[in-house]
This record gives sequence, C-alpha cells and structure tokens, in this order.
Amino acid sequence: MNSIVWPNKVREQHFQTWLQTLQAAHALLPDSLQMASADASTRRYLRITGLGGASFIVMDAPPESNDVRPFIAIARHMALDCGLLVPEIIAADEALGFVLLSDLGDLTYLKALQSASPVEADRLMRAATQTLLQWQLKGDAARLPAFDESFVRRELQIFVDWCVQREYGRQWNETQLKWWEHSCKVLVSNMAEQAQMPMHRDFMPRNLMVCTGQDGELRVGVLDFQDAVRGPVGYDLASLLRDAFISWDEEQELDWAIRYWEQARRAGLPVDADFGEFWRQVEWSGLQRHLKILGLFCRLKHRDGKPAYAEDLPRFFAYAIKVSTRYVQLSPLTHLLQDLQGSMVETSFTLR
Repeated sequence: MNSIVWPNKVREQHFQTWLQTLQAAHALLPDSLQMASADASTRRYLRITGLGGASFIVMDAPPESNDVRPFIAIARHMALDCGLLVPEIIAADEALGFVLLSDLGDLTYLKALQSASPVEADRLMRAATQTLLQWQLKGDAARLPAFDESFVRRELQIFVDWCVQREYGRQWNETQLKWWEHSCKVLVSNMAEQAQMPMHRDFMPRNLMVCTGQDGELRVGVLDFQDAVRGPVGYDLASLLRDAFISWDEEQELDWAIRYWEQARRAGLPVDADFGEFWRQVEWSGLQRHLKILGLFCRLKHRDGKPAYAEDLPRFFAYAIKVSTRYVQLSPLTHLLQDLQGSMVETSFTLR
C-alpha cells in the first residue's frame, strides 16, 4: 500500500478503514495493493489480490468530483438486463466513493489491437460491434439522461474555451462566430434526427477488455460506462471506429460499419435504411465528439497538468477536417479548423 499516493491523509485513512471492513470477507491482502490504471478524471483504479490468488479492482472516485451511483446502477443493468460482461459490484461506499469490483484483467482492446494481425483485429472489432448491438437492443434508454441540445452544446463549448481560446489564443470575430453557430446547429440537428438509443458515450478500445468466456470464446468486457446517456444510434460506433489512440484506413472503417449496419437492420434497430445516410450520421456524430475531445485534451494540458494528452491533438484535427471538408454543410467549420492549423482553405460558401 506504500506505493499508492493519496491526495491527503484523510482520504487515505477513510480508505484503510473501509478496506478493513472487507478484508476478512474476501481474504484481501492489503500489501498487494497497487495501481491498475488512471484516467483523465480524478478517478483511478487499484488492484488488490486475495489469499487464494483472486484479483479485485478498487475504484477510487473522490466524491467531491465523482458520483459512483450511476456507475453502480448501470453496471447492474448492463449485467442483469443486457447480459454484458462488466465488472461485478462486490462492495461499495457510495458516500466515500470507494467500490470493490471483480477484475476483468489488464488486456484492453487498445493494447490488443496495437499488436494484432489484420485477421485478429477484424475478429476483435466484429466482437465489439456485436457487444454494441447487444447494448443498444437490450439497454433501457429511458433510465438514462438525454443527450439533448443543451448537452451537445456544452460539450462543443469545451472546444471553444480550451482549444480555440486557451491553446491557440484566438478570439473569433463576428463572421467566425456565425460560422461556429451554423456548425453547432448542423451537429445538434444530426444528433436529434437519429434514433435515440442507450449510448455508452466512450465506447472506445481503451474501455473494452479482451476476456475469455467459460467456453473459451472471446468475450468483450465493457468499462467506464458511468456517463451513459440516451443519444443517437451512430455515436458509439463512431467512438469505436475513430478512436483517440488508434486509427484505421477508411476502407476498414467502412467494412466494420457496413457489417454493423446490416446486423442492426436485421435485429430491428431503427438505423437509416440508406447506408450512405447512416454513415453521414456516424461521421457527424464522431465530428462532434472529436471537437469535444480537442477541448478536453487542451483542458487536461492547461488546467490539470497532463500535457501528454495534447500529443494526440493532430489526430483529432485530421479526423475533424476530413469530415468537415467532405460535406458542404460543414464548410464554415473547415475554415475555422484549418485557420487554427495555419492554412485557410479556398472554398466559398454561404450561410442560410
């Protein structure tokens, strides 16, 4: 436990007291405690083993900036109602923000895909899209917060505040502000026009685990679902195909997307009957996400002292510009993005 750094002595004492209450029931070995992973928030995960060699995960989510109740509720819903593989809730102190979980291992999809052959990558990604379909078909969207216009606009504003203004030091003029408002309206409308589904909101390779079922078959473990919402059907697919840390050729993206779309239609999911239109919806959903992440990564750099995230800004600008240049409705956004990147495009357009 000495290797774990705590933000203050009070939280460390709360943790030790909580752990002692569980120690006997689960034969936990406190000296085995070590860091498992940390994410972009203040939440982190510790790994601890038991006498028989069983491994557990402790979620450490300081309550002043986290609420573990949605995580617990959605975990139980995904496991019991949807049949998905998620960490089992073994014990929790909701007030203090400590949760003891089953351990799904340490082989994330991201790690597996980075070293996978094309055949293995295809197997993994097809399993991931099957898991996504299962979530969308069996999840109860009504119990989740709505990913509505105000939600979408709040996320887009993160891009303005932290990427445009803080990272690049830009203040848009009146014309540029009109371009931005036009772009926001286009992206908001795209979200609203799609069928509303249970939406993980971070269905990306780093939040998926490569697991093995009792029959030896591949099972996809799902993590980090506490921010799930009721949102557009194309969003989670966009998160999977156009990730923060790994990219694919568009031919490969389309192959996986078409397979998903065909299976979704057969299963009765209300995806658009025209794949071209569905793909546009996916691309525009991904664009909104990538603008948000550009802002989030800049915020992590400037506010939270985590500059490493900013190393991936070029990937997200490439994603965003690729999509905006493809659709005339997004021409104003192309100008704004390429202006930040130092090269204006020579395309004329008018606003309606």
